[in-house]
Amino acid sequence: MTHFIVQTLEDKKGSDIVVLDLRPDTVIADFFVICSANSDRQAKALADNVREKVKETYQTLPTSTEGKGNSGWVLLDYGEVIVHVFLEEERRFYNLEELWNKATVLVNIQ
Repeated sequence: MTHFIVQTLEDKKGSDIVVLDLRPDTVIADFFVICSANSDRQAKALADNVREKVKETYQTLPTSTEGKGNSGWVLLDYGEVIVHVFLEEERRFYNLEELWNKATVLVNIQ
């Protein structure tokens, strides 16, 4: 599912996509998928598209969704995969890549 989500974000022009492998160090999730959006509108579109495509392909919805496109950060929690869609300013502020710097970077698409 992680690879599928990355492809879905790429298809809608998500940028600076990073996948962090959190295993075996955490029970929060196996993977974080982190993506940047250029605007509130794009952040909402990216999150909505991931939700729709994962539902179509895997017949599953996120167990939790936090934030809206205009909040600067949208989170979709699929259990083993947590998707973060950020506006640039919020991504720099929260700096998840640094916070989880011991995680292995599996994908880094600029």
